[in-house]
Amino acid sequence: MKILYAIQGTGNGHLSRARDIVPILSKLGQLDILVSGIQADVAFPFPVKYRFKGLSLIFGKKGGVDVLATYQKSNLRQLLEEINGLPVEDYHLVINDFEPVSAWACFNKGVPCIGLSHQAAVLDKKAPKPKRLDPIGKATLKHYAPVTTRYGFHFQAYNEGIFTPVIRQEIRQLKVSDQGHYTVYLPAYADKRILKVLSQFEAVRWVVFSKHGKGRYSVGNVSFQPINNEAFLGSLAGATGVLCGAGFETPAETLYLGKKLMVIPMKGQYEQQCNAAALKKMGVPVIKSLRKKYCEVIEEWLSDPSIVLADYPDQTEAILRMVVEKHAAKATLAGAAVSPKISGVKDFKKLTRWKILAEIAERNLPVTGALKRVLRKRKDKK
Repeated sequence: MKILYAIQGTGNGHLSRARDIVPILSKLGQLDILVSGIQADVAFPFPVKYRFKGLSLIFGKKGGVDVLATYQKSNLRQLLEEINGLPVEDYHLVINDFEPVSAWACFNKGVPCIGLSHQAAVLDKKAPKPKRLDPIGKATLKHYAPVTTRYGFHFQAYNEGIFTPVIRQEIRQLKVSDQGHYTVYLPAYADKRILKVLSQFEAVRWVVFSKHGKGRYSVGNVSFQPINNEAFLGSLAGATGVLCGAGFETPAETLYLGKKLMVIPMKGQYEQQCNAAALKKMGVPVIKSLRKKYCEVIEEWLSDPSIVLADYPDQTEAILRMVVEKHAAKATLAGAAVSPKISGVKDFKKLTRWKILAEIAERNLPVTGALKRVLRKRKDKK
Protein backbone atom coordinates (compact mmCIF):
# COMPACT_ATOMS: atom_id res chain seq x y z
CA MET A 1 0.00 0.00 0.00
CA LYS A 2 1.32 3.41 -0.99
CA ILE A 3 0.85 6.18 1.58
CA LEU A 4 1.55 9.90 1.16
CA TYR A 5 2.08 11.77 4.42
CA ALA A 6 1.94 15.54 3.86
CA ILE A 7 3.26 17.84 6.59
CA GLN A 8 2.94 21.58 7.15
CA GLY A 9 6.42 23.08 7.40
CA THR A 10 5.48 26.46 8.91
CA GLY A 11 6.46 26.47 12.57
CA ASN A 12 8.08 23.52 14.32
CA GLY A 13 5.17 21.62 15.85
CA HIS A 14 4.05 19.68 12.77
CA LEU A 15 7.55 18.41 11.98
CA SER A 16 8.20 17.60 15.64
CA ARG A 17 5.04 15.46 15.80
CA ALA A 18 5.97 13.81 12.50
CA ARG A 19 9.21 12.51 14.04
CA ASP A 20 7.10 9.93 15.89
CA ILE A 21 4.45 9.40 13.21
CA VAL A 22 6.79 8.66 10.26
CA PRO A 23 8.40 5.47 11.71
CA ILE A 24 4.95 4.02 12.46
CA LEU A 25 3.50 4.82 9.02
CA SER A 26 6.62 3.31 7.44
CA LYS A 27 5.66 -0.01 9.04
CA LEU A 28 2.12 0.20 7.67
CA GLY A 29 2.92 0.81 4.00
CA GLN A 30 5.27 2.21 1.38
CA LEU A 31 5.62 5.77 2.65
CA ASP A 32 6.43 8.97 0.78
CA ILE A 33 6.76 12.28 2.65
CA LEU A 34 5.78 15.77 1.50
CA VAL A 35 6.74 18.97 3.34
CA SER A 36 5.64 22.48 2.34
CA GLY A 37 6.40 25.79 4.02
CA ILE A 38 9.40 28.00 4.72
CA GLN A 39 9.29 28.86 8.43
CA ALA A 40 10.51 25.72 10.25
CA ASP A 41 13.63 25.78 12.42
CA VAL A 42 14.01 22.11 13.36
CA ALA A 43 15.83 19.41 11.38
CA PHE A 44 13.76 16.55 9.95
CA PRO A 45 15.69 13.25 9.96
CA PHE A 46 13.72 11.46 7.22
CA PRO A 47 13.93 11.52 3.40
CA VAL A 48 11.42 13.96 1.89
CA LYS A 49 10.20 13.06 -1.61
CA TYR A 50 8.28 16.29 -2.25
CA ARG A 51 9.41 19.64 -0.86
CA PHE A 52 7.32 22.67 -1.83
CA LYS A 53 7.16 26.33 -0.96
CA GLY A 54 3.42 25.97 -0.44
CA LEU A 55 1.64 28.79 1.37
CA SER A 56 3.35 29.91 4.58
CA LEU A 57 2.01 32.37 7.12
CA ILE A 58 5.04 34.48 8.08
CA PHE A 59 5.68 35.31 11.76
CA GLY A 60 6.19 38.97 12.56
CA LYS A 61 8.13 40.49 15.47
CA LYS A 62 5.27 42.20 17.31
CA GLY A 63 3.22 39.23 18.44
CA GLY A 64 1.29 38.24 15.30
CA VAL A 65 1.32 37.03 11.72
CA ASP A 66 3.05 39.43 9.31
CA VAL A 67 0.33 39.66 6.67
CA LEU A 68 2.41 41.92 4.41
CA ALA A 69 5.29 39.43 4.38
CA THR A 70 2.81 36.62 3.79
CA TYR A 71 1.53 38.39 0.66
CA GLN A 72 4.99 39.33 -0.59
CA LYS A 73 6.35 35.78 -0.24
CA SER A 74 3.28 34.14 -1.79
CA ASN A 75 3.25 33.06 -5.41
CA LEU A 76 -0.16 31.85 -6.52
CA ARG A 77 1.01 30.63 -9.92
CA GLN A 78 3.82 28.58 -8.36
CA LEU A 79 1.42 27.17 -5.75
CA LEU A 80 -0.96 26.06 -8.52
CA GLU A 81 1.91 24.42 -10.40
CA GLU A 82 2.82 22.51 -7.25
CA ILE A 83 -0.79 21.39 -6.81
CA ASN A 84 -1.21 20.27 -10.42
CA GLY A 85 2.17 18.50 -10.47
CA LEU A 86 1.55 16.37 -7.37
CA PRO A 87 0.38 12.82 -8.36
CA VAL A 88 -1.96 12.18 -5.42
CA GLU A 89 -3.88 9.70 -7.57
CA ASP A 90 -0.86 7.37 -7.37
CA TYR A 91 -1.44 6.73 -3.65
CA HIS A 92 -3.82 4.42 -1.82
CA LEU A 93 -3.98 6.83 1.10
CA VAL A 94 -3.17 10.53 1.58
CA ILE A 95 -2.76 11.64 5.21
CA ASN A 96 -2.54 15.39 5.69
CA ASP A 97 -1.21 17.44 8.61
CA PHE A 98 -2.59 20.87 7.67
CA GLU A 99 -0.63 20.92 4.40
CA PRO A 100 -2.21 22.92 1.52
CA VAL A 101 -0.53 21.51 -1.62
CA SER A 102 -1.63 17.90 -1.16
CA ALA A 103 -5.03 18.95 0.24
CA TRP A 104 -5.85 21.08 -2.81
CA ALA A 105 -4.36 18.46 -5.17
CA CYS A 106 -6.76 15.90 -3.69
CA PHE A 107 -9.65 18.36 -3.96
CA ASN A 108 -8.73 19.09 -7.57
CA LYS A 109 -8.63 15.41 -8.58
CA GLY A 110 -11.41 14.05 -6.38
CA VAL A 111 -9.05 11.96 -4.24
CA PRO A 112 -9.91 11.34 -0.54
CA CYS A 113 -7.69 13.26 1.86
CA ILE A 114 -7.53 12.28 5.53
CA GLY A 115 -6.78 15.15 7.89
CA LEU A 116 -4.73 14.20 10.96
CA SER A 117 -3.80 17.45 12.66
CA HIS A 118 -4.33 19.73 15.61
CA GLN A 119 -6.25 22.13 13.37
CA ALA A 120 -8.84 19.45 12.66
CA ALA A 121 -9.55 19.22 16.40
CA VAL A 122 -9.71 23.00 16.81
CA LEU A 123 -12.48 23.14 14.19
CA ASP A 124 -14.62 20.58 16.03
CA LYS A 125 -17.86 22.06 17.38
CA LYS A 126 -17.15 20.76 20.89
CA ALA A 127 -13.62 22.17 21.14
CA PRO A 128 -13.24 25.38 23.21
CA LYS A 129 -13.50 28.65 21.29
CA PRO A 130 -12.54 32.23 22.21
CA LYS A 131 -15.29 34.57 23.43
CA ARG A 132 -14.60 36.97 20.58
CA LEU A 133 -16.07 35.61 17.35
CA ASP A 134 -13.73 35.41 14.37
CA PRO A 135 -15.66 33.94 11.41
CA ILE A 136 -12.94 34.96 8.97
CA GLY A 137 -10.22 33.25 10.99
CA LYS A 138 -12.37 30.14 11.32
CA ALA A 139 -13.06 30.07 7.57
CA THR A 140 -9.37 30.45 6.80
CA LEU A 141 -8.49 27.57 9.13
CA LYS A 142 -11.19 25.40 7.55
CA HIS A 143 -10.29 26.06 3.91
CA TYR A 144 -6.52 26.50 4.07
CA ALA A 145 -6.03 22.74 3.62
CA PRO A 146 -9.45 21.14 2.87
CA VAL A 147 -9.83 17.44 3.72
CA THR A 148 -12.59 14.85 3.31
CA THR A 149 -12.27 13.27 6.79
CA ARG A 150 -10.90 14.84 9.97
CA TYR A 151 -9.09 13.37 12.97
CA GLY A 152 -7.46 15.71 15.44
CA PHE A 153 -5.19 16.15 18.44
CA HIS A 154 -6.03 18.58 21.25
CA PHE A 155 -5.21 19.26 24.89
CA GLN A 156 -8.19 17.10 25.87
CA ALA A 157 -10.37 14.58 23.98
CA TYR A 158 -13.34 16.90 23.51
CA ASN A 159 -15.22 14.69 21.05
CA GLU A 160 -15.08 11.42 19.12
CA GLY A 161 -12.20 11.57 16.65
CA ILE A 162 -10.21 13.94 18.88
CA PHE A 163 -7.21 12.47 20.68
CA THR A 164 -4.81 13.78 23.30
CA PRO A 165 -1.46 15.10 22.01
CA VAL A 166 1.28 13.07 20.37
CA ILE A 167 4.09 13.44 22.89
CA ARG A 168 7.26 12.54 21.00
CA GLN A 169 9.54 9.89 22.48
CA GLU A 170 12.31 12.47 22.95
CA ILE A 171 10.05 14.21 25.49
CA ARG A 172 8.85 11.01 27.16
CA GLN A 173 12.46 9.93 27.76
CA LEU A 174 13.66 13.21 29.29
CA LYS A 175 14.99 13.22 32.84
CA VAL A 176 12.99 16.00 34.45
CA SER A 177 14.52 18.30 37.07
CA ASP A 178 14.13 21.87 38.35
CA GLN A 179 17.25 23.95 37.75
CA GLY A 180 15.51 27.22 38.56
CA HIS A 181 15.25 28.84 35.10
CA TYR A 182 12.28 29.62 32.86
CA THR A 183 12.31 28.55 29.21
CA VAL A 184 10.88 31.04 26.71
CA TYR A 185 9.72 30.40 23.13
CA LEU A 186 7.90 33.35 21.55
CA PRO A 187 8.68 33.30 17.79
CA ALA A 188 6.27 36.15 17.02
CA TYR A 189 8.25 38.61 19.18
CA ALA A 190 11.58 40.31 18.53
CA ASP A 191 14.40 39.83 21.03
CA LYS A 192 14.23 43.53 21.93
CA ARG A 193 10.58 43.27 23.01
CA ILE A 194 11.22 40.09 25.00
CA LEU A 195 14.18 41.66 26.78
CA LYS A 196 12.25 44.84 27.58
CA VAL A 197 9.63 42.89 29.53
CA LEU A 198 11.54 39.96 31.03
CA SER A 199 14.38 42.13 32.31
CA GLN A 200 11.87 43.61 34.77
CA PHE A 201 12.11 40.37 36.77
CA GLU A 202 15.75 40.61 37.85
CA ALA A 203 15.65 37.64 40.21
CA VAL A 204 14.44 35.27 37.49
CA ARG A 205 16.74 33.51 35.01
CA TRP A 206 15.16 33.45 31.55
CA VAL A 207 16.43 31.18 28.74
CA VAL A 208 15.02 32.48 25.45
CA PHE A 209 15.03 30.46 22.21
CA SER A 210 14.92 33.10 19.52
CA LYS A 211 13.60 32.82 15.97
CA HIS A 212 15.10 36.19 15.03
CA GLY A 213 18.56 36.13 16.64
CA LYS A 214 21.56 34.42 15.04
CA GLY A 215 23.89 33.87 17.98
CA ARG A 216 24.06 33.27 21.72
CA TYR A 217 24.20 36.27 24.03
CA SER A 218 23.00 37.44 27.41
CA VAL A 219 21.78 40.74 28.78
CA GLY A 220 21.53 40.69 32.56
CA ASN A 221 19.24 37.87 33.65
CA VAL A 222 18.00 37.09 30.11
CA SER A 223 19.96 34.80 27.78
CA PHE A 224 19.18 34.30 24.08
CA GLN A 225 20.11 31.47 21.74
CA PRO A 226 18.99 30.26 18.29
CA ILE A 227 16.38 27.52 18.11
CA ASN A 228 17.96 24.08 18.40
CA ASN A 229 16.03 20.92 19.20
CA GLU A 230 18.57 19.34 21.56
CA ALA A 231 19.26 22.57 23.44
CA PHE A 232 15.55 23.29 23.75
CA LEU A 233 14.82 19.82 25.13
CA GLY A 234 17.59 20.21 27.70
CA SER A 235 16.29 23.60 28.80
CA LEU A 236 12.70 22.32 28.93
CA ALA A 237 13.64 19.30 31.04
CA GLY A 238 15.38 21.47 33.66
CA ALA A 239 12.99 24.42 33.66
CA THR A 240 10.81 25.57 36.51
CA GLY A 241 8.31 26.83 33.98
CA VAL A 242 7.69 27.78 30.36
CA LEU A 243 6.50 31.05 28.81
CA CYS A 244 5.48 30.47 25.19
CA GLY A 245 2.96 31.18 22.46
CA ALA A 246 -0.39 29.44 22.44
CA GLY A 247 0.65 26.91 19.82
CA PHE A 248 0.04 23.25 20.46
CA GLU A 249 3.18 21.12 20.79
CA THR A 250 5.19 23.20 23.26
CA PRO A 251 2.28 23.79 25.69
CA ALA A 252 1.29 20.11 25.44
CA GLU A 253 4.84 18.95 26.15
CA THR A 254 5.11 21.38 29.05
CA LEU A 255 1.91 20.04 30.59
CA TYR A 256 3.09 16.46 30.12
CA LEU A 257 6.38 17.20 31.88
CA GLY A 258 4.59 18.80 34.83
CA LYS A 259 6.06 22.28 34.39
CA LYS A 260 4.44 25.64 35.11
CA LEU A 261 3.00 27.18 31.97
CA MET A 262 1.89 30.63 30.77
CA VAL A 263 0.90 31.32 27.16
CA ILE A 264 0.57 34.38 24.92
CA PRO A 265 -1.58 33.76 21.81
CA MET A 266 -0.48 35.38 18.55
CA LYS A 267 -2.56 38.32 17.38
CA GLY A 268 -4.83 37.62 14.42
CA GLN A 269 -4.19 33.87 14.66
CA TYR A 270 -7.51 32.08 15.22
CA GLU A 271 -5.99 28.70 16.05
CA GLN A 272 -3.89 30.17 18.87
CA GLN A 273 -6.88 32.07 20.24
CA CYS A 274 -8.74 28.74 20.38
CA ASN A 275 -5.78 27.05 22.07
CA ALA A 276 -5.62 29.85 24.63
CA ALA A 277 -9.33 29.36 25.39
CA ALA A 278 -8.77 25.63 25.92
CA LEU A 279 -5.72 26.14 28.14
CA LYS A 280 -7.44 28.83 30.18
CA LYS A 281 -10.31 26.42 30.79
CA MET A 282 -7.76 23.93 32.13
CA GLY A 283 -6.36 26.55 34.52
CA VAL A 284 -3.32 27.75 32.55
CA PRO A 285 -2.77 31.55 32.83
CA VAL A 286 -3.08 33.47 29.55
CA ILE A 287 -2.00 37.04 28.77
CA LYS A 288 -2.96 38.91 25.59
CA SER A 289 0.48 40.22 24.69
CA LEU A 290 4.03 40.68 25.95
CA ARG A 291 3.82 44.19 27.38
CA LYS A 292 4.88 45.84 30.61
CA LYS A 293 1.26 46.29 31.63
CA TYR A 294 1.06 42.51 32.13
CA CYS A 295 4.10 42.39 34.42
CA GLU A 296 1.90 42.11 37.50
CA VAL A 297 0.17 39.05 36.05
CA ILE A 298 3.53 37.50 35.15
CA GLU A 299 4.78 38.21 38.69
CA GLU A 300 1.74 36.43 40.16
CA TRP A 301 2.43 33.43 37.93
CA LEU A 302 6.09 33.33 38.95
CA SER A 303 5.12 33.41 42.63
CA ASP A 304 2.39 30.75 42.31
CA PRO A 305 3.80 27.20 42.73
CA SER A 306 0.66 25.49 41.39
CA ILE A 307 0.95 23.37 38.23
CA VAL A 308 -1.73 22.19 35.81
CA LEU A 309 -1.34 18.42 35.38
CA ALA A 310 -2.25 16.47 32.24
CA ASP A 311 -2.23 12.74 31.48
CA TYR A 312 -1.18 12.03 27.88
CA PRO A 313 -0.82 8.27 27.26
CA ASP A 314 1.22 6.99 24.31
CA GLN A 315 -1.48 5.99 21.82
CA THR A 316 0.07 7.21 18.55
CA GLU A 317 0.49 3.78 16.95
CA ALA A 318 -3.04 2.68 17.82
CA ILE A 319 -4.47 5.88 16.28
CA LEU A 320 -2.44 5.49 13.06
CA ARG A 321 -3.37 1.84 12.67
CA MET A 322 -7.03 2.75 13.10
CA VAL A 323 -6.82 5.49 10.45
CA VAL A 324 -4.97 3.31 7.94
CA GLU A 325 -7.20 0.25 8.44
CA LYS A 326 -10.40 2.29 8.26
CA HIS A 327 -9.56 4.33 5.18
CA ALA A 328 -7.14 2.17 3.21
CA ALA A 329 -9.93 -0.37 2.70
CA LYS A 330 -11.84 2.26 0.70
CA ALA A 331 -8.80 3.54 -1.14
CA THR A 332 -7.87 2.32 -4.61
CA LEU A 333 -5.38 3.75 -7.03
CA ALA A 334 -7.00 5.91 -9.70
CA GLY A 335 -7.14 3.85 -12.88
CA ALA A 336 -8.93 6.35 -15.08
CA ALA A 337 -8.14 9.93 -15.97
CA VAL A 338 -9.67 12.52 -13.66
CA SER A 339 -11.21 15.85 -14.59
CA PRO A 340 -9.53 18.56 -12.49
CA LYS A 341 -11.83 21.07 -10.81
CA ILE A 342 -9.17 23.78 -11.12
CA SER A 343 -8.25 24.56 -14.73
CA GLY A 344 -6.19 27.67 -14.10
CA VAL A 345 -5.25 30.56 -11.83
CA LYS A 346 -8.66 32.24 -12.16
CA ASP A 347 -10.45 29.12 -10.92
CA PHE A 348 -7.97 28.76 -8.10
CA LYS A 349 -8.47 32.37 -7.00
CA LYS A 350 -12.16 31.66 -6.54
CA LEU A 351 -11.39 28.76 -4.22
CA THR A 352 -8.36 29.95 -2.28
CA ARG A 353 -8.05 32.35 0.54
CA TRP A 354 -6.69 35.60 -0.90
CA LYS A 355 -9.92 37.43 -0.23
CA ILE A 356 -10.11 36.05 3.32
CA LEU A 357 -6.47 36.97 3.99
CA ALA A 358 -7.23 40.52 2.87
CA GLU A 359 -10.21 40.69 5.22
CA ILE A 360 -8.07 39.43 8.10
CA ALA A 361 -5.61 42.21 7.42
CA GLU A 362 -8.34 44.84 7.21
CA ARG A 363 -10.42 43.74 10.20
CA ASN A 364 -8.01 42.26 12.73
CA LEU A 365 -4.66 43.91 12.14
CA PRO A 366 -3.47 47.49 11.59
CA VAL A 367 -3.43 48.22 7.85
CA THR A 368 -0.30 50.17 6.96
CA GLY A 369 0.20 52.12 3.76
CA ALA A 370 2.45 49.36 2.38
CA LEU A 371 -0.14 46.68 3.13
CA LYS A 372 -2.89 48.76 1.53
CA ARG A 373 -0.84 49.00 -1.65
CA VAL A 374 -0.36 45.22 -1.72
CA LEU A 375 -4.07 44.58 -1.23
CA ARG A 376 -4.99 47.18 -3.84
CA LYS A 377 -2.58 45.60 -6.33
CA ARG A 378 -4.16 42.19 -5.70
CA LYS A 379 -7.60 43.66 -6.24
CA ASP A 380 -6.61 45.42 -9.47
CA LYS A 381 -5.28 42.16 -10.93
CA LYS A 382 -8.65 40.41 -10.54
